[in-house]
Amino acid sequence: MTDNMNPSTDDFASMFEESAGAATLREGRVVPATVIANNGDFITLDIGLKTEGRIPAKEFLLEEKKPAPGDIVEVYLDRIENLMGEAVLSREKARREESWITLEDNFNKEEPVKGAIVGRVKGGFTVDLGGVSAFLPGSQVDIRPVRDVGPLMNKVQPFAILKMDRARGNVVVSRRAILEESRAEQRAEIVGNMEEGNIREGVVKNITDYGAFVDLGGIDGLLHVTDMSWKRVNHPSQVVNVGDSVRVQIIKINPDTQRISLGMKQLESDPWGDIEAKYVIGTRMSGQVTNITDYGAFVELEDGVEGLIHVSEMSWTKKNIHPGKIVSTSQEVLVEVLDVDSEKRRISLGLKQTQENPWSSFLSEHPIGSEIEGEIRGITEFGLFIGLGAELDGMVHINDIAWDKSGDDAIQDYNKGDTVTAKVLDVDMDKERISLGIKQLTGDPIGDNTTAKRGAIVTCSVTEVTTGGIEVTFGEPAVQSFIRRSDLSRDRSEQRPERFAVGDKVDAKVTAVDKSSRRVTLSIKALEISEEQEAVAQYGSADSGASLGDILGAALASNEDKPEADS
Repeated sequence: MTDNMNPSTDDFASMFEESAGAATLREGRVVPATVIANNGDFITLDIGLKTEGRIPAKEFLLEEKKPAPGDIVEVYLDRIENLMGEAVLSREKARREESWITLEDNFNKEEPVKGAIVGRVKGGFTVDLGGVSAFLPGSQVDIRPVRDVGPLMNKVQPFAILKMDRARGNVVVSRRAILEESRAEQRAEIVGNMEEGNIREGVVKNITDYGAFVDLGGIDGLLHVTDMSWKRVNHPSQVVNVGDSVRVQIIKINPDTQRISLGMKQLESDPWGDIEAKYVIGTRMSGQVTNITDYGAFVELEDGVEGLIHVSEMSWTKKNIHPGKIVSTSQEVLVEVLDVDSEKRRISLGLKQTQENPWSSFLSEHPIGSEIEGEIRGITEFGLFIGLGAELDGMVHINDIAWDKSGDDAIQDYNKGDTVTAKVLDVDMDKERISLGIKQLTGDPIGDNTTAKRGAIVTCSVTEVTTGGIEVTFGEPAVQSFIRRSDLSRDRSEQRPERFAVGDKVDAKVTAVDKSSRRVTLSIKALEISEEQEAVAQYGSADSGASLGDILGAALASNEDKPEADS
C-alpha cells in the first residue's frame, strides 16, 4: 500500500522531464517537431510529450526538400491542444519571423525574392514569400496583359519587392520588374551586336497608326510610316500586315533607351536624287490626285514623288473654295511645274496654268477703250461690280460713275440687277482686275470743253437763283458752275441774286478751274473789272480829261462795232 502511495524515483524523474518539456511548449512560440507522416495533403508532426498536430502540405510548398518521416522541422505552436486533442501548428507562421528579416534585407539590397502566386484578390493576387503574404497588382504580373494566370499559380518564381511595411504587415511585389530586367539584359546583348546601316530580316508583330513594330529576334524595332516607302502612305496597313516577313535596314540605335528605328524605303533608290533635272519649271505632265487638304491637293507624278497644287493655283476664277470642289481623289489631272525644292523635297504645281487665262482672253476680245454691257452683281462703298460673263467681274470705281456728281451721290442712281454699259479702262492680268468706267462713255465737261479755261469769258444761262448766288451752265458739253453773291457785280448794290431770273443770259469770267474737284469758278465782277482795266488802258491816255463813264461808253461802243465772231 505504501509502495502504491509513494512514487518511485523513476516516476519523479519522468515527471520532472515532462514538466521541463512542458515549460518549453508555450503557445505562441516556434518549437521543433518531428515528422511522423506525409499523406500528400497534410503533414503529421510530433512536438513532444506525445502531442501531435497536423499542418496542410501546401505550407511546405516553398521548402527545398519535401518533409519525410523522421525529419525535424520548426513549427509555430498556436495551441497545445484543441477539442480533438491535437496541437494547432503552423509552418507558415514559423517561417514568418525569419522571412521578414530576410525580406527586409532583400528589399534594402534591391534583390529579388522567391515566392509563389497562391490566390486571387481584388485588383491582383496574393503571393507566398516563405510565410509572408504579399500583394501582386494585376498590372505587375507580366509585361503585357495576361488573360490566363492559371499556369503561373503555385509556381515558385522570382519577384521584386516594390514596397514593404513590416509594422502593418504589407508587402507589394512585382513579377513584371523581374521580366523587364531580364529582357533589358537580353536587349542590351542583342543591341550590342547591331550597327546602324545593318540589313535584317524581321517579322511584323504589331501595327499602329504611326508605324509597325518588327521583331528582329528578341528585340523589337519601330518601322515608322514615313520610312516604309518613298511615296505617300496614309496608314501602315497599306504596306505591311501582322505576321509579314520584312527586310529592313537599321536607321538609328539609341544606346540609352535601346530603341531601334528601322526603314524599308532606304533599301530602294531615292526618286528625289535627280528631281530638278526631271522636273523642269514650266513642264506640263499628268498625275494622279492622292490627297486633298484645306490648302490644296497632292498629286503623284511617279512612285515616291508628289507635288502640291496650292489652292491659289487651282482655278483662275474660283476663289475661297475648298480644293475638293475642284478636283477629286484618284483623278488624273494635267499640271504645270511651278517650282522645285530638292532640299525640302517639295514640288509646287499649278492646275490653272494649264487652262486659258480668262483675263487674257477678255483683253483680246475687249481691248482698252471698248464698250461692254453687263449686269450689276454687287454694290459696295468702293463702286459697282459688273458681271462680264460667267466667271469674270469688272469694277466701276465710285469716281468713274459720273462727271457731274460726287461718287456717293452718283452710286445712289444704281441698283443690283440693273444692266449698264461701261467702257473698258484697264485690264491688270497680274492682279486679275478689270477696271470699267461709266462716265467715260461721255466727254469730260471740263477737260473737253475748250471754253472752260482760266481767264476765258463765257456766256452762261441761269438755271437756279438762290440767296447765296446763282447756278449757271455754259459751253458744250455743258459745265455747271455757281456764281457767288459777291461775284455778281463790282457794284455792291447790284450784288443781288434776285435781279436775275432762270433762263437769263449773263457773261462771266473763268477765274479758276480745279479738275480734281470738278469745279469751275465764274465771276461777273471779275469780268467788269477786266473790262474797265482794258478800257482805261485803251482810252485813258488819249483823253485824260474824260470821265469814267465816257471811257466805258466809248469802250462799249467799240465792242458793239466789232463783228459777232469776235465777241
